[in-house]
Amino acid sequence: MKKSILKLSALTLAMCSFNVLAEAKPAVIYDTAGKFDKSFNEAVYQNGVKAMEAEGLKVREFEPQNEAQREQGLRRLASRGFSPIVAVGFNMASAVEKVATEFPQIHFTILDMVVDKPNVQSIVFKEQEGSFLVGALAAKASKTGVVGFVGGMDIPLIRKFECGYEQGAKYANPKITVLQNMTGSTPAAFADPAKGSELAKSQFSQGADVIYAAAGGTGLGVYQAAKDAGKFAIGVDSNQNHLQPGTMLTSMVKLVGKAAKESWQEEMAGDWKPGIKSLGLKENSVDWALDQYNQSLITEEMKSYMDTLKADIISGKIKVHDYMSDNTCKY
Repeated sequence: MKKSILKLSALTLAMCSFNVLAEAKPAVIYDTAGKFDKSFNEAVYQNGVKAMEAEGLKVREFEPQNEAQREQGLRRLASRGFSPIVAVGFNMASAVEKVATEFPQIHFTILDMVVDKPNVQSIVFKEQEGSFLVGALAAKASKTGVVGFVGGMDIPLIRKFECGYEQGAKYANPKITVLQNMTGSTPAAFADPAKGSELAKSQFSQGADVIYAAAGGTGLGVYQAAKDAGKFAIGVDSNQNHLQPGTMLTSMVKLVGKAAKESWQEEMAGDWKPGIKSLGLKENSVDWALDQYNQSLITEEMKSYMDTLKADIISGKIKVHDYMSDNTCKY
């Protein structure tokens, strides 16, 4: 009798698990840079979509080719009952707001922007904390006392990266000079490697020997310019250390793939909730990258210093100002 009950319980559990998997319909819509942008979108694909599929659950993907297709693709996914639909990037905000209103029964998750709807989960990151870390590392590695920053589109979100980076650099070396340029004022600023190269070369000519790029595909031009000049670069969003081994000092990683996966898993478990999630070092959602591609560049002293900084930010001993809280950079 006991064995029969145990078998029945196991069968019930298996059937419940099967039903959850059968009912789950996760989807993702990337921004127009596509899932192989070597940056933000690809991090969602590699660490979110592929991770889910490795566990046996297919994620429906849509890659818009232009701005109009963002809304069209989102509406198509919603009309077919996919939920939650992860929308990648702040450029998706207006489409999410509109389509979420049309489909109140569907759950939407947007990365890097807040959309205030009862069926939208907004996931934002404390980029200032990760940027503080790589800024401090840049200052420690700099031989000239000059470091640089190249941003993509000139918006508060990218200023948030720059401000965190500047705070970290000046925490490590109060006398350091931080150069900074933004690439443009439209989304095209995230897909202009030629401009990224031009801006990097200009900063190198002014003495910079480490440049942090928070510029999507534009950053690829920065990294190539750094390699050509024999200088250092710092990647962003996904771990980009492998792109130019020996040139990439580190990368400021945002675990956007992990965040996407967790949102899909929450839906499967019945735990998905709307509202804002703000994720930083404490939540293991931003960090600096250390791997086989840059380990020869990082001394034990530098690593120990970075570990201390991380602990001090998590404990609150170091408070990193968020540019987006008041549109100023205080340090």
